[in-house]
Amino acid sequence: MLLGLAVLAAALASSGAHALATPNLHKRFGEPAVKHSWVEVPEGWMDDGSVPPADHTINLRIGLKQNKIDVLIEQLYEVSDPTSASYGKHLSKEQVEALVAPHPDTVALVEEWLAAHDISPAHCSRSPAGDWLSVNVPVSKAERLLDTNYRVFRRRDNGNSVVRALSYSLPRFLHDHIDVVTPTTMFGSLHEMRSTGFIQPSGFKAVTDDAEPQRLVLPGRLATLPASCGTTITPTCLRILYATDTYVPAATGTNKLGVAGYLGEFANDADLQTFFRQFRTDAVGQTLTHVQLNGGGNNQSQPGVEANLDVQYTEGISSPTPNIYYSTGGSPPFTPDSATPTNTNEPYMDWLNFILNQTTIPQTFTTSYGDDEQTVPNDFAVRVCNQFAQLGARGSSIMFSSGDSGVGAGSCRTNDGTNKVVFQPTFPAGCPFVTAVGGTTRVNPEVAVSFSQGGFSNYFARPSYQDAAVSKFLTGVGTKFQGLFNPAGRGFPDVAAQGNGFQVIRSGRVISVGGTSASSPTFAAVVSLLNDFRIASGKAPLGFLNPLLYSSLVPGFNDITSGSNPGCGTTGFTAVAGWDAVTGLGTPNFTTLKNIVAGL
Repeated sequence: MLLGLAVLAAALASSGAHALATPNLHKRFGEPAVKHSWVEVPEGWMDDGSVPPADHTINLRIGLKQNKIDVLIEQLYEVSDPTSASYGKHLSKEQVEALVAPHPDTVALVEEWLAAHDISPAHCSRSPAGDWLSVNVPVSKAERLLDTNYRVFRRRDNGNSVVRALSYSLPRFLHDHIDVVTPTTMFGSLHEMRSTGFIQPSGFKAVTDDAEPQRLVLPGRLATLPASCGTTITPTCLRILYATDTYVPAATGTNKLGVAGYLGEFANDADLQTFFRQFRTDAVGQTLTHVQLNGGGNNQSQPGVEANLDVQYTEGISSPTPNIYYSTGGSPPFTPDSATPTNTNEPYMDWLNFILNQTTIPQTFTTSYGDDEQTVPNDFAVRVCNQFAQLGARGSSIMFSSGDSGVGAGSCRTNDGTNKVVFQPTFPAGCPFVTAVGGTTRVNPEVAVSFSQGGFSNYFARPSYQDAAVSKFLTGVGTKFQGLFNPAGRGFPDVAAQGNGFQVIRSGRVISVGGTSASSPTFAAVVSLLNDFRIASGKAPLGFLNPLLYSSLVPGFNDITSGSNPGCGTTGFTAVAGWDAVTGLGTPNFTTLKNIVAGL
């Protein structure tokens, strides 16, 4: 986007001032080298033509290189590989922190650099492992530190504003010591993250579990399924469909399920009880634990569709397993008030740092939010992905919805200046350390739902655990869509679950909701029951699932072999036998999966 002449002149003047003010610093530390930059203003945003006041305060976070992150990832795979002697021997909080702590040389160099810019290391807050430094600084000082210019950018759709930069730089020698600095070029804020759920049209009528007497017999099952489950989903549908209906959790004193919430979405306690009375009467009275962080709220007068969907279906399947809803505050619109530091931290960062700082954490997590991968700076994506690896190493299974745009939403054009049309993977679903969940619809048999997002990451290489499954799928695809996706990238989703017509209570009334944001909590609830079974049997929780999913657990999935995920002006990928980039390995059969994990 071109700047007006006056704005451009101001920007150049500001840049010149930085250059004149820092010759001694450049001589001492070397000329700055770009750490990350955008070719153009990211899609959906516009430069509003203004700059923040020089004394406007921001909370700057510096992610120091984690000295033994490669060792941590290696150990993550060892404790997650069912053929390893270390399987299930998850790491403690202290062991993880020891591996991600920065090298002393890194700490010394970064502190010297900060001190040279009159930022006292003593004034910096530090994460328990020391891999994050946080300090409040005037934007003018941040600009000199990062050789950048912060501007005010506005969302085109809702007018929300943030203070961001189109690029930032560090002395070249620090590139090996600093992974990422925020807030800088990450435009996706908690207010701009997309929930992967949506209220469905009236054609998906609301029902109760007793509204349809007709029943369908599932192959190989004695239980019968209400015929209404073909269009409207309730806990009864899912519990019978995925064979959890006869399992009674026995480790509820230890096992927990965590739901990450953003966007000012609040899970309503009264609606949860109404949901239980209508759809899971034996769970009436079970409560939900609310944890608020980073300014997150719990406004019970404003029930959120996404929040209610998530907790009603995690609890509706996993009851009486304790559930925790984490309400994470978001970035407020920018206001030029220098008296109070602006909360400009990015998605997932605050939640992840909070969870990793807890001594005891849930064994299962689900999150129903994501961004187009290309809108997330690579340095930010890699650092966040590695934080998910830390959670997995500590024994947690992490589910993310894959997205609701087939192989890509909108024009599918790249934002690197080439303006090419390519398939658009999502983040964090494309991170190899999370389990991405796609969507299905109908029953007897289930088929892929058309919006189920899937494809291949452009940031993360295909992990070895899915080599065989993905290679087979790619052989079937052949030269179709050549050039539209990265065949060497991490494939997603990994698994799938129902994603259409979920009956949700909001403000005391039933609405119908769809999206892979329904699929992720559903699959997470099944995983939570598997963790319950493991813990009750004296075994470790499953932890990072993917190496196990693509090996021992394959027989425990209902293979989805029809349907596709159109997008980007194409027909998209097609569900086939085995893994596919629409429904992954398929949907879970709890009974079979339970029998498999019993022997691990």
